[in-house]
Amino acid sequence: MSFYGVGLTALHAAQIGLQTTSHNIANASTPHFSRQSIVQTTQTALFTGAGFIGQGTRVDTVRRSFDEYLERQVLMTRSGAAEMDAYYAQISQIDNLLADPAAGLSPALADFFKGVQEVAAHPESLPARQAMLAASQALVARFWALDQRFTELRAAANANVTSEVAAINAYAQQIAKINEQIALAYASSSVQPPNDLLDERDRIIAELNEKIGIRIDKQSDGAYNVFLGSGQPLVVGQTAYTFAAATSPEDPSKVMVSLQAPGGSLVYVQEQLLTGGSLGGLIRFRNEILDQAHNALGRIAIVLAQNINDQHQLGMDLLGALGGLFFDIPTTVTPIANANNAGSGIPQVTISNVGALTTSDYRLSYDGTQYTLTRLSDNTAVATVTALPIVNIDGLTITPGAWAPAAGDSVLIQPTRQGAAQIGVAVQDARRIAAAAPIRTSAALTNTGTATISAGVVNGPPPPNANLTQTVTLTFNNPPTSFNVVGTGTGNPTNVPYVSGGNISYNGWTLQISGAPAAGDVFVVELNANGVADNRNAVLMAALQTSNTVAGGTTTYQGAYSQLVSQVGNKTREVKSVGEAQTRLAENAQSARDRFSAVNLDEEAANLIRFQQAYQAAARMIDIASRLFEEILALGR
Repeated sequence: MSFYGVGLTALHAAQIGLQTTSHNIANASTPHFSRQSIVQTTQTALFTGAGFIGQGTRVDTVRRSFDEYLERQVLMTRSGAAEMDAYYAQISQIDNLLADPAAGLSPALADFFKGVQEVAAHPESLPARQAMLAASQALVARFWALDQRFTELRAAANANVTSEVAAINAYAQQIAKINEQIALAYASSSVQPPNDLLDERDRIIAELNEKIGIRIDKQSDGAYNVFLGSGQPLVVGQTAYTFAAATSPEDPSKVMVSLQAPGGSLVYVQEQLLTGGSLGGLIRFRNEILDQAHNALGRIAIVLAQNINDQHQLGMDLLGALGGLFFDIPTTVTPIANANNAGSGIPQVTISNVGALTTSDYRLSYDGTQYTLTRLSDNTAVATVTALPIVNIDGLTITPGAWAPAAGDSVLIQPTRQGAAQIGVAVQDARRIAAAAPIRTSAALTNTGTATISAGVVNGPPPPNANLTQTVTLTFNNPPTSFNVVGTGTGNPTNVPYVSGGNISYNGWTLQISGAPAAGDVFVVELNANGVADNRNAVLMAALQTSNTVAGGTTTYQGAYSQLVSQVGNKTREVKSVGEAQTRLAENAQSARDRFSAVNLDEEAANLIRFQQAYQAAARMIDIASRLFEEILALGR
């Protein structure tokens, strides 16, 4: 090759170098752009008698700075960071709501029992009773407000799942399309890589990875196969699979991710397989916190209402009537039939023991031979029977009702989910608050012994009014080791053995006589007529504030709420801490990738000068070659 030809190769190489450097500078701020550089080698030397004479240079390829390991590290860490960010954005709302000293449940609970204590202190006062009613209505309103907020968060989570699925589908379509373009580019030249297309695909994959955790396999034609972390295919070559957000057949309040089969049918993806990215964070939030917290709030409402109702019905109001329901609260649960059930109807579910209720949902399934009740919070089968009923399992009793299941049918049972939404105040007249006990006891003035009688309590469930209206006398025999009873609804027992301090129960009440009675001593139990100043039942209702009636008798209402606040708060701090760690890992991984792949403007500026000088030198070479050629031509004239 002539001197002129060598100069042309140098000029061409410098020109490509300048163009590549300019391309780097132009894309310095382009997301996921990988720095490009030319790979330059010498042309094959020409053998002559004077040795091998150089023939200039050539540019073999334009190489992008790409490291697969660093890229995978970025994908993995950014997926985890995006998951925790989405989780934290949701859970922090519940944490702020429950822990708010003004908007939380604690102040409303305290005000309600303060109202009960005021009635206990002044049972005859109508203003005190009206204040208790107002506090009751405020407590119910607080339950409603919290429940509404949980419902809104659930709707928002469902909407976010729907939008994330739409974004995932869009990214999958883009990846499939760019796979096709890359395959065509490699088909045109199996040697030269389409760098900008590869960077564009990596950018789309990185953005998809922040939506859901993915795994990548590379095909021989350069296309990427993209799978969800669980192995579900998302993109295979030039084919993108379509996902859909659809209502769960088991729980209509939940939007699930499903794969749209070629025939149009939906195949639901198990939620535990959807991990990483913002979609994984949303699903974890919904399953780990939202459902449990909503159920826990409902359980407090149900247990509180039932306990107050049970005690209120054992009292007597200002009008002399036995107390009725103080709160409205359902005692039955409506199961949700799976949309794919082949049978008909649903079973009947009642709350038989509020103290044993958990915060879990349950699935009752039938396989054709037996029924299985599964507690979903720990996926434990708590009952397996060949025929219903299932009696008092975790506070629930399940009877067949109108359920005629086919093999494979199931129903979802959410015992406490609607508790906070369905509570209400049943008493509208302050005079109807049953603050007094319906019975009173007395000892005859003619008694000569030292025995005393207790005030007595009404047993639950409340007895019929007819029994409490009857006056019962207990007369001690001679010797006073036994007594006779007159006036019970079940006859007149005689010679009942006397035990000092022992329980004596008739007509739905229980009392104790203690001490040494004398023969002929008489004790009387009668209706507490005109007992407007009696506060015994109000005192018992107030005592429920500190009674362990929730979670199998292990905690109080406030204790259960505090556990909920603590659980959400601890989880919020955990998610925040893990999220911050994941973000730091993602930043470190990105920094490592950038150090290897990103554009350094200072370096590119130096390259510009270097290639500019090379270009100028090559141009000078061509100029000299042209002059020499002209000199040779001039010699021939």
